[in-house]
Amino acid sequence: MNKTIVAMLTAVPIALGTASVAVAVAEEPEAAVTGDVIARVEDQAITFNQLNTMLNSSAVVGVSVPALGTPERDTARIVVLDKVISANLLYLDAKRQGLDQDPAYQRELRSFSNGMLAGQYYRQYMAGEIPVSEEEVQAFFKETMVPDTAMTDDLHTQIEATLRKRKLRERVAAQREALREGLEINLYSGNMSPAGDAARADDAPVADFGEEVITWGEVKTTLIAAGKGATALDPLAMEADARLPALQNEIDKRIMARKAREAGLDKDPLYQARLAEFQKTRLVNLHRARLAQEHEPSQEQLKAYYEANRNRIMQVEMRKTQEVVVKTRAEAEALKARIESGELTMFQAAADYSIAPGAKQQLGEVGWVAAGRAQPALDELIFKLGPGELGGPVESTEGWHLIKVLDVSDAKFDDFEDAATQTLTRRRYVHDQLDAYVMGLRKDDFEVQVYEDNLLRLAQKEADMVARLTEQAAQPGSRTEQRVEELKKMIGE
Repeated sequence: MNKTIVAMLTAVPIALGTASVAVAVAEEPEAAVTGDVIARVEDQAITFNQLNTMLNSSAVVGVSVPALGTPERDTARIVVLDKVISANLLYLDAKRQGLDQDPAYQRELRSFSNGMLAGQYYRQYMAGEIPVSEEEVQAFFKETMVPDTAMTDDLHTQIEATLRKRKLRERVAAQREALREGLEINLYSGNMSPAGDAARADDAPVADFGEEVITWGEVKTTLIAAGKGATALDPLAMEADARLPALQNEIDKRIMARKAREAGLDKDPLYQARLAEFQKTRLVNLHRARLAQEHEPSQEQLKAYYEANRNRIMQVEMRKTQEVVVKTRAEAEALKARIESGELTMFQAAADYSIAPGAKQQLGEVGWVAAGRAQPALDELIFKLGPGELGGPVESTEGWHLIKVLDVSDAKFDDFEDAATQTLTRRRYVHDQLDAYVMGLRKDDFEVQVYEDNLLRLAQKEADMVARLTEQAAQPGSRTEQRVEELKKMIGE
């Protein structure tokens, strides 16, 4: 791993990314660094294993998952580590400001916790195994199928599944009644009426049983999550006929969650870990959203920012290209004639004749080339050609090029008055403001430590393991080699 890259962690935090990054934290004593701890934000430890878990998710990294032991994985690990450090800084700052006491946040936590516990209770005590006998299958077949229908294996499986679903519904309905037995459940239908939505407070009670109180805000959140016509901006859009079933489901969830706590399911380490991650990640996202609102720019600030950062925001014209590179002009002209006649494709020419690095593997595809980035002669040719056109030969320091344009991307975000340009500019502006905010937290408010030696050691250990396994797989008689031979036989090679 490049130590220069590691050193960047002490200077440049990344406050925001395109994807939400979980706050990877673990409470650890302030003793010497042990195990796979590679960084610490105050008392929040970040481990090598936590980063690897995130790296295996392309949704977090934003790109394809880098292979173990590669330089690309080392670089991606640094990027993700910086994001996690920044997320932890925002988490600690949010706690310091008391944002964890926000009623909406607390409501989300309760809903998440109840949902997890209810799910655990349902799976452990209510669903279980549902047997279906052969007699039941045959009876269903007789009752529902038209005469002369053959009983196939697929049909038998379908009937079993249908009966199992029916039995599950019946079991759950019976257990639901049993769970509610002895409970005095009060419904406040007036607080569920669409007519009062505009003025109703989120803490208005809609149901209670014992010491449990269900509020309008909790049911509203459930409806929004279920997509029942509601949005946070337009709660009046909630479908009236979806409200009572949603309330009944919320009551059942709360009862099962209470039963789960009585059964000790809230002591389950996996439940506690998931709840802790949700608590922290949601609090960071809440803090980000508030900071974004606070740093919303005026139109004058936005325009000034665009002018100062125009080169970062605008996207120049680009061409997606394919090329064949040879040593002489004569060779290039001969290949061009064969391609234009249809005797040879660009792919074949690149694979068989091109001297460009990686030509055989990539079949001559260069990817997207931005205007002004290639050598002058190449740039001039590329941006003269239209989609599908072949040009050249033209000389560069590498040889003589034939170039085909595969696709064109026009210049974007080069006009401030364009709505899309202003949207992107606003996003970049807020991003920079939050980066500066996090930088301030890192510099002045919270201690951040990155254990470079541990990070380098663990990355090297991973690379050594991959190299060892690769070497073992290449040995004659290895299981990997055997599997390759089996696959070859299967496909007739």
